[in-house]
Amino acid sequence: MSTPTFDLVVVGGGIVGLATAHAAVRTGRSVAVVEREPRLANHQTGNNSNVIHSGLYYAPGGYKARLAVAGCAETVAFCREHDLPHRVSGKLVVATEPEELPRMEELQRRGNANGVENHRVDEAGMREHEPDVRGLAALWVPSTGICDYRTIAEKLGELIEKDGGEIHLGRAVTGIVRRPDDVIVRTERSAGATSIGTDQGDLLGTQVVVCGGLRCDELARLAGADPGVRIVPFRGEYTGFSDRAASLVRGLIYPVPDPAFPFLGVHATRGVDGHVHAGPNAVLALAREGYDWRTIKPKELLGTLTYPGMIKVAQKHWRYGIGEVQRSLSRRAMVRQIQRMLPDVRAEDLHPAGAGVRAQAVKADGTLVDDFLFLDQGTGTGSVLHVLNAPSPAATAALPIGREILERLTGDNPGPLSA
Repeated sequence: MSTPTFDLVVVGGGIVGLATAHAAVRTGRSVAVVEREPRLANHQTGNNSNVIHSGLYYAPGGYKARLAVAGCAETVAFCREHDLPHRVSGKLVVATEPEELPRMEELQRRGNANGVENHRVDEAGMREHEPDVRGLAALWVPSTGICDYRTIAEKLGELIEKDGGEIHLGRAVTGIVRRPDDVIVRTERSAGATSIGTDQGDLLGTQVVVCGGLRCDELARLAGADPGVRIVPFRGEYTGFSDRAASLVRGLIYPVPDPAFPFLGVHATRGVDGHVHAGPNAVLALAREGYDWRTIKPKELLGTLTYPGMIKVAQKHWRYGIGEVQRSLSRRAMVRQIQRMLPDVRAEDLHPAGAGVRAQAVKADGTLVDDFLFLDQGTGTGSVLHVLNAPSPAATAALPIGREILERLTGDNPGPLSA
């Protein structure tokens, strides 16, 4: 039996891998997506706040700024085209303390440089959009919205298969071997895989893209590359609101973020289903897929804690980390954070509402990588491209990221889905 051969093999069935595969099939290439989980979008894509980011926050000129701004419009257009749930509700970024006002001004400068419509509003202006919010001033960003990224990923999977691509679920990658004319992707059936066609064996790709999320650094080393970073998993927990507290939120309410961290802070979001949640916080996960305090993998945790970069992060930011743990373990600590913007929310209004794990790339010197990060192994046939840092706003930016990756690999760019 011959080994299945494709122009492109994509490792990883999250939204970035699927967007890359979708861009490739649009150019007529043969494509296979390999995903070790039994369903698509099982990790970062399927467990985030589902916000369609505007591109306000990101340093002008970087990947995040350029691709998030494009992705914001394209995500909305994709949802409209395929009748997927979404809403463009706008958001407030609220300064609650005087020391946050200069940081808010810097956000406005970035937004203007990135071409993101935003308006500074005073207390009265804030309450026109969110009557129950409290703050000194805010930025109103009308292009921000909400969607369901899992449904978007699943629709991309449908479109890939409709155009002749293949999706292999329940297949874990055990080896990536580069050769002059192709790349061998070795797989085995994942534990618990039940889908038809989840066989073990090799796939051949003229080129390979690895969008491994929480495992991307491990997969890079498996392919013989030095990723230069380690993925540190940060769990972000969501807190649901009671009906009474949910009535205090119309759309999206964000704090002014701390520029020392790549996290946007605990924000309140009304989802497409009408439910309101706050979060996420950011606590160190005790396993790569550690979605709660009970999930512990000692080997993975030891690797994280002994990594020089993580030691430096802990030495510099331990006070911040303790605060995040307190908010994880105490509703009263969490509600104090929320009450800075929404003073009428009470501790008894809060309940657990799931969690996600952010795959944060950290350098050995303790730098938290703030932009998307790619690593190329070779060019042309037999090359592999690794996506080594693609947390938020990667879901928003996924469609243009996929085209960016394809263009890096092949020089082809099929262009946006909608004009």
